[in-house]
Amino acid sequence: MAYELESIRASYGGALALDGLTLGLEEGSVTVVLGPSGCGKTTLLNVIAGLKAPDSGARRGFEGCRFSYAFQDPRLLPWKSCLGNMTFALEGVMGKKPALARAERFLESAGLAEAARRRPAELSGGMGRRLSLARAFAYPSDMLLLDEAFQAVDLRMKMELMDVFLALMREERRTVVCVTHDVEEAAYLADRAVVLSPGPARIVDSFAVSAPRPERALGSAATMEAQARLYRLALGSS
Repeated sequence: MAYELESIRASYGGALALDGLTLGLEEGSVTVVLGPSGCGKTTLLNVIAGLKAPDSGARRGFEGCRFSYAFQDPRLLPWKSCLGNMTFALEGVMGKKPALARAERFLESAGLAEAARRRPAELSGGMGRRLSLARAFAYPSDMLLLDEAFQAVDLRMKMELMDVFLALMREERRTVVCVTHDVEEAAYLADRAVVLSPGPARIVDSFAVSAPRPERALGSAATMEAQARLYRLALGSS
């Protein structure tokens, strides 16, 4: 494994959030972590990113790793255009011209080229979330962390956002960790699915989702096996 967490225990304010969690992440893969609300999924992302030190356990392979984040709330800068939101972080790691070219390329991939000069208040909710994903991908990170990035939208918009994500992955492959409480989302996106218990989080199961990506669709035969297994695990049944 390129990245590894071993026997991680982490707490907030004396309350245990992660309880002896061991997880390996393959380079260039999409790992979807499925668990109930409040079980410790965001704590796990923060430990992975080095934003929170674990109480105990080992974190290996992350030395020099660059991270980018996409959240459920797009967290866009309201005074900047779409293009300005994209170039704001990029100009800190590359020159102005390369930052502009890279921003324009990822806006195009996300279907936002015509909205480049608009500000966030002029965008629909779906466009704002697409911009958040494009911005996270445009930053030259090694690992992309998605914190419930496809939630709080209707089914059609969720499918649109997940397809934008997959298009951006084809544009530039990343190691991705996506946390969610949505079984269908996990089956649609994951190379590997990891199921957590209610908090404090322990890993209940971890398995590869083998359905070929071109055959995946919500409710399709290609994803039904993974969905059924995930539902059983999420509900605590055999």
